[in-house]
Amino acid sequence: MTTPIHRKELAGKTSIIFGSFFLTSLLITRTPAISVAISSVSSVMFWISSKRSVDKKSWELFSVVPELIDHLISGIQSGLSLTEALSNLSDRGPVVSQTYFEEFRLNLNSGVSFDSAISELQGRFDNRSADQLFEALGLTRSLGGSELASMLRQLGDFTRQDLALRREIAAKQGWIRNSAHLSAGAPWLLLLLLSAQPSTSQSFSTPTGISILALGVGLTAVAYLWMGKLSELPEPKRIFGAVR
Repeated sequence: MTTPIHRKELAGKTSIIFGSFFLTSLLITRTPAISVAISSVSSVMFWISSKRSVDKKSWELFSVVPELIDHLISGIQSGLSLTEALSNLSDRGPVVSQTYFEEFRLNLNSGVSFDSAISELQGRFDNRSADQLFEALGLTRSLGGSELASMLRQLGDFTRQDLALRREIAAKQGWIRNSAHLSAGAPWLLLLLLSAQPSTSQSFSTPTGISILALGVGLTAVAYLWMGKLSELPEPKRIFGAVR
């Protein structure tokens, strides 16, 4: 989900894309209608692609969960407590998650309970695999248990298998996403080249031509969205919430 700050940044970047493509198209075609259509298509494609890339951070956090588990196992086997092993991830864990574990360590030092700190950490990760890890750690902390390392190994193996499968599927579906970019952009690139001829520019400056351009922009946006939906992987629902 995009935050208000991200939405403002995305809107600003989209405006820049629109203006850049409009000026470039206008220099080539000398036709405002064609320039607006081409810049609109470019802006829509950029907006949709950028909103999908917001999930990249979640994917990065999901991909480092097996590495986090390995660090925890190593720390526990070396004699550290669970709290110490988690706190050490602020320095020795994956770079993408170090900030989160630093906040976890500061929360503990400021007197926040382990359950509250781990719940906040779980909410920051906001993905299914991290939920399984933190729920297991919270349960172990509450009930105690001497098989924590064994449980973490099993969870790590399961997470690696899940990650490998999703990467394989994503690689096979990548051609759909590339086809969407090509299919959506190619006709408008051709129009841009043909618009250098006065006859083409004049044709699309008429009310009928403008209507055709507007219809083309709409159909391109719908087709691009549809192709993007086909390339998306179904995301399993989170069983555990962020708050315990």
